[in-house]
Amino acid sequence: MSAAMLGAVTPTTTYYLILSALLFGIGAAGLMIRRNPLIMFMCIELMLNAVNLSFVALAVRFGNIDGQTAVFFVMVVAAAEVVVGLGLIISLLKRRPGANADDLAELRG
Repeated sequence: MSAAMLGAVTPTTTYYLILSALLFGIGAAGLMIRRNPLIMFMCIELMLNAVNLSFVALAVRFGNIDGQTAVFFVMVVAAAEVVVGLGLIISLLKRRPGANADDLAELRG
């Protein structure tokens, strides 16, 4: 494939939605397959960002800023979630280096 042919391809909203669905599927599969809490956390973040990508793609497609505004708030909440969730997971993995998702059940009071 030559550079001229690659330059002729213009990404459309469909490309972004397909990429979003692919990223969401990878995140969902990783969440169901892996038992490491850190990997599971990253898979959830991947799924969240896939949804954000679809919001932005559709907002641009329809010329409405509501989707981008929703993504902004989701990213703010996700940043707070990362701070708390990552702190808990790192603390758990420091105490038990080989911990898995079942060990998180011990965090209950």
